[in-house]
Amino acid sequence: MKITEIPFVGHPVTDIPRAREFYEKVLGLELTMLHELAPGSGQFWIEYNIGQSCLGVSNIWPPNDGPGGPTVAMEVDDLDKAILELKDAGFESESGIMQSPACRFFLFNDPDGNRIMLHQMKAG
Repeated sequence: MKITEIPFVGHPVTDIPRAREFYEKVLGLELTMLHELAPGSGQFWIEYNIGQSCLGVSNIWPPNDGPGGPTVAMEVDDLDKAILELKDAGFESESGIMQSPACRFFLFNDPDGNRIMLHQMKAG
């Protein structure tokens, strides 16, 4: 497995309008993505590009609740190979492979329960 970068860090939020007010108005970040997971669900993934990385905020998971909390995403060159290596090392996914319009990813926990995502951008 070869880790090539950290494409984003995700922070959980409880109130999307309040979060946007803080990140956009207080911190002055420019909104680069606003995605509602399913129409009318009220669950959003929001991104703010910062340099070569990105901060994602979302109300998909609760702050400080079980496996919640910040997630570090690590870009890999071959997601399928990386997953096999993790399984061989005894780490299982909490989700299996998931897809977004831009990427494929796999969530798992480190030995202390911290959430890590292996992430691979789609071609193009």
